Amino acid sequence: MLFGGIEAGGTKFICAVGSGPDDLRATVRIPTTSPDETIERSIDFFHQQQTIHGRLAAMGIASFGPIDLRIDSPSYGFITTTPKPGWANTDFANRISRSLEIPVGFDTDVNAAALAEWRWGAGRGLGAVLYLTVGTGIGGGALVDGQPLHGLLHPEMGHIRIPHDRERDPYPGACPYHGDCLEGLACGPALEQRWGQPASRLPVDHPTWALEAEYLSLALVNFTCTLSPERIILGGGVLEQRQLFPLIHHRLRELLADYVQSPRTTSELDKYVVPPGLGKDSGVLGAIALAQRAANAEVG
Repeated sequence: MLFGGIEAGGTKFICAVGSGPDDLRATVRIPTTSPDETIERSIDFFHQQQTIHGRLAAMGIASFGPIDLRIDSPSYGFITTTPKPGWANTDFANRISRSLEIPVGFDTDVNAAALAEWRWGAGRGLGAVLYLTVGTGIGGGALVDGQPLHGLLHPEMGHIRIPHDRERDPYPGACPYHGDCLEGLACGPALEQRWGQPASRLPVDHPTWALEAEYLSLALVNFTCTLSPERIILGGGVLEQRQLFPLIHHRLRELLADYVQSPRTTSELDKYVVPPGLGKDSGVLGAIALAQRAANAEVG
């Protein structure tokens, strides 16, 4: 069977047709403009691909959020209170399903990325996996035995509150809701606003990287103690700065202080906190994995 996937981000949509890492037959990047324009361009892409490859069995959507995942909710499938201009209260999943007349699997972009990494990437063979992305925003997804963690809505790991030493870092934070939450202090725009230039232009020995490692390590010690994942996978544009990983390993070991007694959190932190095994494809492959689950549910 062939599946469609949409990794819906705040700056771009990545649409793909395939069945897994070794079978991505077509992909396209579409700028995230207005909901109508962006969603219609995505639908057009899948209509075109079906004329080439045949009918899709299902679609998966890995979306930026917040989103409504409650099946019994009148706004199920919607992007809800996002600060992305024009996108609040957008019916997304239902519109795709109606237009293509196929079942749709719908989840957060980070839950989907965690699913892809668990199935094909750095989380293979593990029971509990956490995926955190650090880019334009910060989000986290957690899986237990292959099932994404949902609850009241879905995890909002980027908005946890962490210690903010204002003498060391007087920057007030970029989050429009919370100011200096994790996302407000450590996302890409926060780094750019703090230093007046994109973080990608800063040298590897710039003080921003020690500060960024501090904030991310503070978050990871909380996630380690509350969720007890067997592996933490760090993705997103900011984590392309690979000098962050040894800084995080060192600081996380200090913060855990040998309390969590596992080799992975004491002597093997380089195997505990790792980059994505699927590279930049975690999100769109997660959407494909959501589509496969939607197809199986339809058959069942």
